[in-house]
Amino acid sequence: MKPTSENHDAIVLGAGAAGLFCAAQAGARGARVIVVDHAPEPGRKILISGGGRCNFTNIHATHERYLSANKHFARSALSRYTPADFLELVERYGIAWHEKTLGQLFCDGSAREILAMLVEECRIGGVEIACGLSLGEVSHADGMFHVRAGHRTLSARHLVIATGGPSIPKMGASGIAYDLARQFGLKVVQPRPALVPLTLPGDEALFRELSGVATPVEARVADGPWGKAAFREAALFTHRGLSGPAILQISSYWQRGTELGINFLPDLAAGWMVEAKKANPKVGLRRVLGAHLPDRLAVALADRLALAGDLGHHSDKALRAAEGALADWRFNPDGSEGYAKAEVTAGGIATTGLSQKTMEASTVPGLYAIGEAVDVTGWLGGYNFQWAWASGHAAGVAIAQNL
Repeated sequence: MKPTSENHDAIVLGAGAAGLFCAAQAGARGARVIVVDHAPEPGRKILISGGGRCNFTNIHATHERYLSANKHFARSALSRYTPADFLELVERYGIAWHEKTLGQLFCDGSAREILAMLVEECRIGGVEIACGLSLGEVSHADGMFHVRAGHRTLSARHLVIATGGPSIPKMGASGIAYDLARQFGLKVVQPRPALVPLTLPGDEALFRELSGVATPVEARVADGPWGKAAFREAALFTHRGLSGPAILQISSYWQRGTELGINFLPDLAAGWMVEAKKANPKVGLRRVLGAHLPDRLAVALADRLALAGDLGHHSDKALRAAEGALADWRFNPDGSEGYAKAEVTAGGIATTGLSQKTMEASTVPGLYAIGEAVDVTGWLGGYNFQWAWASGHAAGVAIAQNL
């Protein structure tokens, strides 16, 4: 079959959250937009997000809660399209929602409601969503981008890279965004799995025996390459290492060779163990810890601390040392569970080559990069969706203004 040649104002590569929202924004302002994706249907990652209920934004989404080589890059887009703006759209569609914890907003029903809203916004804007098309050659000449997509040949003045990162490859994710960026002369910050469970080496085998045990902690990195960070949420012991919200959060700040500190009792004031001895010198450490921690964890920590017998048998100095260990228990993860279990990809297309206002490449007019493809990574809990909406809005508006 001879390829057909089609002209559009904009071609968006990737029918995920950022791509669909960008297309809808441009389409609503008069641009002729086509969204291309190799998947058989749009928004596959949206559907599995938030346990199927889509944690679609976070009311605390400000640029300070995003990682990037340029920590201020996200400020412009996030300030011009806020969580309140997206929530207004959600409510306009009558989608019921609730705040879970820490500013996280979820659908009461299904993530399909968010996807259906995005698809409808595209329909209203006259956007074509073309799924099931494998991406072929992408080129740029005489101010036009040319894209081979399946049997179709597409041309447009504007091209948007919204293909995400390689996290969750079983959903079809890949690093194609980085290949395209390099093709057009843009730099790429080394991608890495983020919001991902961490694995522990063999010498931490005792903690593997605690698989399935969860407890509130404070997880922190004191000297990581992305600065200090601390998160107070639940940690979960797994057969491979550590997971749970606190660990997923801190994983974005961790790199191999960096120690991870865990405070197992973040709500207890300094000196609590000495006070426990004063209150009941005949109580043992296992029992004291068991009042605050799951039984299996209390036993494991007590055994590691090796304070046998009653607390009254130990000096205040020894108890303070044990207390200090519990407040800063050091782990040395030997890796993570990789892109297969990572919720997002950190790193990506370098912000140095992009406009923070429009997401357009400074050296290639008409080329944009948005969403997870860019070196902007949010915390766990709706932040990455808000970046998808904000960056997609910035690019979509800019495209329409430059028709």
